[in-house]
Amino acid sequence: MVRVVVAAAALAAVLVSVLAPAATAQMDSCSGDLPFALVGNYSGLACQPVWNNFVLRYHQDKNNVLRVVLSTMYSTGWVGMGFSRDGLMIGSSAMVGWMGKKGLPHIRQFSLRSKSGSKAAVVDRGFLVSNNHDHTVVVQQAKIYVAFQLKFSYRLSHQHIILAFGPGVPVKNKLSKHQDKTSFTFDFTTDLTAYVLADVHAGKGFADGPFPYGLRRAHGGLNLFAWGILMPIGAILARYFRRMDPLWFYLHVGIQFAAFIIGLAGVVAGVALYSKIQADIPAHRGLGIFILFLGILQVLAFFLRPNTDSKYRKYWNWYHHWSGRLVLFFAAVNIVLGIHVGGGHDSWKIGYGFNLAILLITVIGLEFMLWTRWSKNSASTPTY
Repeated sequence: MVRVVVAAAALAAVLVSVLAPAATAQMDSCSGDLPFALVGNYSGLACQPVWNNFVLRYHQDKNNVLRVVLSTMYSTGWVGMGFSRDGLMIGSSAMVGWMGKKGLPHIRQFSLRSKSGSKAAVVDRGFLVSNNHDHTVVVQQAKIYVAFQLKFSYRLSHQHIILAFGPGVPVKNKLSKHQDKTSFTFDFTTDLTAYVLADVHAGKGFADGPFPYGLRRAHGGLNLFAWGILMPIGAILARYFRRMDPLWFYLHVGIQFAAFIIGLAGVVAGVALYSKIQADIPAHRGLGIFILFLGILQVLAFFLRPNTDSKYRKYWNWYHHWSGRLVLFFAAVNIVLGIHVGGGHDSWKIGYGFNLAILLITVIGLEFMLWTRWSKNSASTPTY
């Protein structure tokens, strides 16, 4: 059993090292530094993932000048951010950036007047007030950064935003049909708190607004506590404390049921978070769905538990034990992966690492004591 635990931990580390870069590659992060070319005019901005791979950095000063850096994964084509008065595309104005075929950066304002046709997006028209000398586009490490500054006559609060991207490089400032788009309402007032944090951390602050940040913490905290702490404790009770019959059984069932309910709440928070920011992290999301499925199987195991003298009991034991081990293993992998792609602070990494180390040391010690007791008593421990 000790060898199995150690091997599982090693395999978990390998899987994380394989899955984490792939997941990170699909989600631009606020934890990364801006390109050097943008540091002077665009440092100290608040930051929030907003949709798919899109990340929005922003700050509006006391003169109502809004500085924006929109970034996402990029190979070719154009990327745009529109400002709408009513949430609709028609009638809005957009800042669109791209890297030209000759490697030159382009950023222009477009007036969005219809959904199709030659006059759907008219260049150098719109209601946005800007100074073209303040705009720039940088492509670095397969990411595009579209940076611009806009002057408003009022302080933005809840503003209708449109994001879109197209695969074709604009020719003579003609935008190709977009590949995908979204619209949402963004609260620009959250940059006040974030800007204070940015000052504290010397221009490297991270904030994503109270609503998504609260969801992110709830999703991570609930799942870590449920799948990463309570469930391992329940499994330890079932394997190493069966001499305390029937107390071990009631503790095991009670703790695992509580862990499943808390974990389910964490999943609900994750679904709400995904609907808010549309983060494209298939590895983390796929593992989460698989873990939830295994957790449901464990709940069903309680209701399908045959009597100890049933001929089906050994098959139930295989099903219950191995699905439980898979839950614990993949939950550990997904927690580490979630902390990584979510840009968790070092306190999350250190806290969960310490928790995992304590669990592994406890299991090794209890397993040694169990095998020592078995060697002295050939009678097998009763199954449950």
